[in-house]
Amino acid sequence: MCRFVIYKGTKPVQLSHLLTRPCHSIINQAFDSRLRLDRRRPINGDGFGVGWYDSVYDEELGSQPCIFTSVTPAWNNVNLVRLAEKIKSPMVFAHVRATTAGTLSLDNCHPWSYGKLMFMHNGGIAEFGKIKRKLLASLPDEIFNWVSGNTDSQWAFALLLSKLPNPEAKRFNPAVLQRAMQDTIAHINALSEEFGITEPSLMNFCVTDGETVVATRYISSRTDEAASLWFSSGSTFSEYAEGGHYKMSKTDKRENIIMIASEPLTFEKADWMEIRTNHMVVITPKMNLLQIPIVDKFYVAASDPAASSRGTEFAAAKGFLSPRRDSVHAH
Repeated sequence: MCRFVIYKGTKPVQLSHLLTRPCHSIINQAFDSRLRLDRRRPINGDGFGVGWYDSVYDEELGSQPCIFTSVTPAWNNVNLVRLAEKIKSPMVFAHVRATTAGTLSLDNCHPWSYGKLMFMHNGGIAEFGKIKRKLLASLPDEIFNWVSGNTDSQWAFALLLSKLPNPEAKRFNPAVLQRAMQDTIAHINALSEEFGITEPSLMNFCVTDGETVVATRYISSRTDEAASLWFSSGSTFSEYAEGGHYKMSKTDKRENIIMIASEPLTFEKADWMEIRTNHMVVITPKMNLLQIPIVDKFYVAASDPAASSRGTEFAAAKGFLSPRRDSVHAH
């Protein structure tokens, strides 16, 4: 299993406030996850990655994201600690990895970038080996040849790139990224059905061009809960007590910060809202947050009694969700 966090703000954040300083930062989650009960892989020690965009466009540097990855455990990487204290960005992706598919290598560390786009995944595509050859055959040569790793996650990103009218574009309309994400999930589901795969796929995908963010909380099942995903928004994200205790403050009605995370970065219950299973979250360039249902054969409307009876056993057994949801708020 893996964990990720997304930060988008009207002002740059120092990376250390996301990655190293909070007592329940994504790095601490790597070896102490409150929403995970994974007896197969108790820690996320198979590498990490952080990607960010410069807050001010520099013609010489370009608009592509900068990505730093390592196969060492995130909590034991002194270079990450040093960089996090000196880098600020208004748009950050961070990911800690526990391998479920693919080898332990830099090529397999999330996030990945292509042009201006950045992508990461929490979950797993069921029996990916069965659908891999046909999925790869659907890709244009340029995108097929770009893939350097061997994970289902990077091939899912390649598939998403193939759904875009122009993956080399400098800017993407939010609706275009949203449609590409929906088409990617639909394509994977169609292949799984074609090959008779009945095990659900967990597809918490997220993609950004530095201005728009599209993230999904999704499982190809009508009866199971997806891997956990939460969001928080407010005016400031800051430390309020010694020991790395952070909270999200709301001093006005404007949303200056929006964060999406596999697991909350604070222990303040009021800070975080759970994203509903089989929904897409879109953060627009103007900091609007939209929750959009992914309506397909696995969608269950909120008014349907089945929506509240999705089971947590599958995601919990895979290490992506603990049935004890309230434990995240325990000190």
